[in-house]
Amino acid sequence: MFTVNEVLKATGGRLVSGDINTSAQGISIDSRTIKPGEAFIAIKGDNFDGHDFIAQAIQNGAKIIVVDYRLSTIDHRPGVSFVCVKDTTRALGDIASYHRLKYDTPVIIVTGTNGKTTTKEMIAWVLSGKYKVLKNEGTKNNHIGLPMTLLGLRGEHDLVVLEAGTNHPGEIAYLSAIASPNIGIITNIGPGHLEFFKDLKGVFKEKTGLLKYLEAPAIALLNADDALMKKKISGRSAPAAVISFGLKDSGDFLAAKIKNNAGATEFLVNNKSKIKLKTYGRHNVYNALIAIATARLFGMSYNDITRRLSSFEFPPSRFRFIEQDNIKFIDDTYNSNPLSLEQALEALGDIRIKGRKIFMMGDMLELGQEAESFHLQAGKKIIESCDVFITVGELSGKAAQAAGSAGFDRNNIFSCGSSRQAKEVLFERVRVDRDDIVLVKGSRGMRMEEVFLTD
Repeated sequence: MFTVNEVLKATGGRLVSGDINTSAQGISIDSRTIKPGEAFIAIKGDNFDGHDFIAQAIQNGAKIIVVDYRLSTIDHRPGVSFVCVKDTTRALGDIASYHRLKYDTPVIIVTGTNGKTTTKEMIAWVLSGKYKVLKNEGTKNNHIGLPMTLLGLRGEHDLVVLEAGTNHPGEIAYLSAIASPNIGIITNIGPGHLEFFKDLKGVFKEKTGLLKYLEAPAIALLNADDALMKKKISGRSAPAAVISFGLKDSGDFLAAKIKNNAGATEFLVNNKSKIKLKTYGRHNVYNALIAIATARLFGMSYNDITRRLSSFEFPPSRFRFIEQDNIKFIDDTYNSNPLSLEQALEALGDIRIKGRKIFMMGDMLELGQEAESFHLQAGKKIIESCDVFITVGELSGKAAQAAGSAGFDRNNIFSCGSSRQAKEVLFERVRVDRDDIVLVKGSRGMRMEEVFLTD
């Protein structure tokens, strides 16, 4: 429950109409789904303005309306309180932060270039074997999704697991300030969204912004195999207690004896417990190590952790095995950048099958001035991982050229203008069959998921 007085304290806003003691049962930013007795925040997005739907929100039962102070007129209504703020989007974050501080519930935030959603889901799944966990659904990890998730925090929750995403400088720090996390997790640092961060140092600065906002006991889980993170770990310069994880020689949680077989990955953690995951890929071993470390922090036994991880279902479009018309696919279409592409190709190379390994690659977007260079580098690595290479988009076409120049059989390279065309090539020219496996990957804008659409 929120009162107008609490909204004023949280936002620094001004009551322009109604009663300061008016209360609301919750917060909504959607006039269509708002419930009677809730507060409505008139968010302005790229393609909509919540101020245009104030009347609908009131009609549907809103008791408190939070609006931009520049709104020229206020439609005074009996029983409805209006609060003016400088920025309604920031007001959403301010109210979420105020609400979060009502509870001493531990909050965990996961960020990093790759693996955020899978890691968040893994952590939440393992911990929910013992605790009542609140998490942000899907990829609702931005300045709207994360605050809305926190507003769902109730006394019944034992833990909060949040994913924080970014594509502009300062966003991780902003989200972290809202959530006041106790545990901060950085999966890795890679070349993602370089159009906005320029280089790896920019990405590193953005992701590590999380560590500045950790609250007691202020624990950071960092990747010991990541070159930039390693400096942070070895220097112990992080404003937190550091727990590390890795696959190499160092790390508080170390994976060894990794085996891929029969559609699964097995490994030993700290040479103690055998973990089994229902997917391939060393990158998912890293994700699992984070979930294991987090669960151990909250007192879960290795036996309980192992059991939960063995039943974990990987999120859609994130290196997920699917079978369609007797053809085996790896759906990794959610997004793509140089690091996640390298990880996916490594996993594809490790798979043992009777038939061919086919890679359908869509462009990696938002890489700035280095975009062509990253695609050329990717093309040279294809030889080690697959037998047939199908590309979608102009940049991936550059990768195809690089692959051919590096010795890849040009008869097994196909460049397409769309994912639909690539699908036709796959079935009509390549003639994929049940012994083959097809990895499909690309940035969201390339719509690589259309490969799986039934006509």
